[in-house]
Amino acid sequence: IRIQYIHRKAKQNITMQHILFSWFDYILFITMMGLSAIIGIYFGLFKKQNTTIDYLQGGKTMKVFPIAMSLAASTVSGVALIGIPAEIYMFGTQYWMMVISIILVGLAGNFIYLPVFYRLQVTSVFEYLEMRFDKKLRTAASLIFTFMNIIALPAMMYASSLAFNQVTGINLHVTALFMFLLCIFYTTIGGVKAVVWADTLQFAVTLSTFFCLLIMGTISVGGLSIIWERAKGGDRLHFFNMDFDPTARVTFWNVITGNFFMWSSIVTVNQGTVQRFLAVPTYKASQRTLIIFVVFTIITKCISCFSGLIVYAKYYNCDPLTAGFIKKPDQIIPFYVMDTSKQLPGLGGLFVAGLCTTALSSVSTFLNAVSGTIYRDFVEPFMPTTTSERKASNILKLITLIVGLISTGLIFLVEKVGSILRLAITACGITAGPVLGVFTMGMLLPIVNRKGAISGLLGSVMFIVFVTVGNQIYIWNGAIKELLKPLNTRGCNFTQPISTVLVENITMFAQEEPFWLFRISFYNYVPMGTILTIIIGLTVSWFSESKFDPPCNPDLLSPWIHRFLPKSSFAASYDLAEEEKLNINPK
Repeated sequence: IRIQYIHRKAKQNITMQHILFSWFDYILFITMMGLSAIIGIYFGLFKKQNTTIDYLQGGKTMKVFPIAMSLAASTVSGVALIGIPAEIYMFGTQYWMMVISIILVGLAGNFIYLPVFYRLQVTSVFEYLEMRFDKKLRTAASLIFTFMNIIALPAMMYASSLAFNQVTGINLHVTALFMFLLCIFYTTIGGVKAVVWADTLQFAVTLSTFFCLLIMGTISVGGLSIIWERAKGGDRLHFFNMDFDPTARVTFWNVITGNFFMWSSIVTVNQGTVQRFLAVPTYKASQRTLIIFVVFTIITKCISCFSGLIVYAKYYNCDPLTAGFIKKPDQIIPFYVMDTSKQLPGLGGLFVAGLCTTALSSVSTFLNAVSGTIYRDFVEPFMPTTTSERKASNILKLITLIVGLISTGLIFLVEKVGSILRLAITACGITAGPVLGVFTMGMLLPIVNRKGAISGLLGSVMFIVFVTVGNQIYIWNGAIKELLKPLNTRGCNFTQPISTVLVENITMFAQEEPFWLFRISFYNYVPMGTILTIIIGLTVSWFSESKFDPPCNPDLLSPWIHRFLPKSSFAASYDLAEEEKLNINPK
């Protein structure tokens, strides 16, 4: 193994004073945060939501555009605006191909999942699992979903806190605590309406600011041709790496499949997103919401990926990470923003404010969804039937507060684990794949019974946990290392001589390579979890099939699968005309 070790103690002309917030940046940041709080106060005090339907689904009177913007905003978290550009900067453009996955997810949602949920009008998506299988499976899936989101919430907030720390120097944990408390405040008192309108404002500001930064960045490096030329020279342009090796970090295949399954779990069977699709008054409105969501999500992902190329073109011969001006690759975007926006005061503050508020958007979406799941699946069954809607709404708000405080405490653990994008996908892979597999079996495979479904869910979760924990242990021990694209500091203008430049070629005995299963790319975790769930579910159902198994109600199957079922399999109460009313006739 050849190791090149470079240690530099030097000072570059780009000093930290040049990239800190100005007073104008602070004003814009505080204004954006204040508007989010005002929205929560407005819907909490002047447009009170006294029922659980009002709190969770906005009374089913929400308009298409703000719902679509809210959904898009919840995906444009710090993971997208910071993690994706850092991924492109460090590893190249292969991740950009994930936009193909987003289109496929939109099709799957429209034809397979959304019609079922809209017909059933469930408050919690896990109600479906009880209808299709049994209450035990609903409880297990709800627990897994709740655990996953409580773990994911700190990661979402950590990204924006990292950015704010980079441009202000304020302690990262203090920043995270402040933003978490603000988010808990307007989500708790304002419900889904406050979340949706706050998301719309935050998304519009962030997207507009990012467009300005991209234009300024493109001009500052000399135009699109220079960006492309430097990216090519730096070995960053890789769109079609067709390697089938599952242990390769990033290839065309694992980006497409990994993001398809991951985004399917986020968009089509996630409590937070389904809850919003059901908040519009008609099924056609939910379809339009899905289309707008897909379009804006693709736009934001393309912007995030292209910004990674712009940042590389700007620092292609003076990498801030190698030079020591940032500590982590995930800090490259805030460093770039403050460096680029020096000629336009306030733009950097507006961007960081937008970045922090989109984190609030993601966290508020999941806070609202988790509180709804906990209430419906674990609290409501034990409440007296005489409980008033006002009391139930207050209990929901209390649950939101408790979940938010628990997630706030967990943010201290996030900084110990890898890059933000890797952390987000890995956390999603542990639970999202198995949960997606259970819903997919329920809607597409009538032969799967309750024993098969719960065996598939639990067996897949245990296997993915085993793989991811093993992988993380090997990474911590240094047995698994990621190969970065080349970075250099040849063009850095140091104001002092380099005090130490040590370059050594050291030959070491190679460690024994870990078993291939622990080296598998983290992009494959969600597909692996989904497919394994289905395989186990089908196998167990095949061997445990019994004449006592209840017949599958076609209402619980996707309309797309109806064409393959004999008419005799339809329940007597099933009204085929309902499909035409919902505009989902598969013929």
